[in-house]
Amino acid sequence: MSATPTPEVAFDAEGLVPAVVQDAADGRVLMVAYMDAEALASTVATGEVHFHSRSRGRLWRKGETSGNVLRLVELAVDCDGDALLVTVDPVGPTCHRGTRSCFDPKAGGTTSPAQGFASLERLWTTIADRALRRPDGSYTARLLEGGVDAVGRKITEEATEVLLAARDDDEAERTGADRTGTSAALASEVADLLYHALVLLAQRELTPRAVLDVLDARRG
Repeated sequence: MSATPTPEVAFDAEGLVPAVVQDAADGRVLMVAYMDAEALASTVATGEVHFHSRSRGRLWRKGETSGNVLRLVELAVDCDGDALLVTVDPVGPTCHRGTRSCFDPKAGGTTSPAQGFASLERLWTTIADRALRRPDGSYTARLLEGGVDAVGRKITEEATEVLLAARDDDEAERTGADRTGTSAALASEVADLLYHALVLLAQRELTPRAVLDVLDARRG
């Protein structure tokens, strides 16, 4: 966690402010609770999120009994100072029902763990910067200078490598061999493919948002 200053907060008449808790990995809203000045100060001081429990009338460290603590990543106050956005790295499920989020539909339901797609957002930011500045010595800039064919050749190459790595991993699974190496190789090849696909979007001045819109439209 980076150093997080205590923000200027407009507490309500009861000395409370709503706090929206968001997963740093993918932006998923995990829960909403209340902080008072003591909970806010304890959160900043310890790096673990504290709330004011209205039902118990006391300071409450999230996960103090379950162990499912919320590690503070960033703390922000809204424009009016009357709400907090608490970005966290959660340890285990956040909801008392055992679900990842308090907004998941039912207790015991199957929910996928956060996959950390925020890292792709950071990668795209870097690629977009390289496309704009074209710094010397940048592999991304060199690819972009090569045009569609240069990037396209790399995508074709990486797609073939993905297939070969997947076959190797499948063979290891079928024969009962250790998959540590083959699974790592497959992950590495898919990473290369994703990177080059993003570079191609940048070369064509198309954003990942356009691709995600297509996927969202297909989801139904």
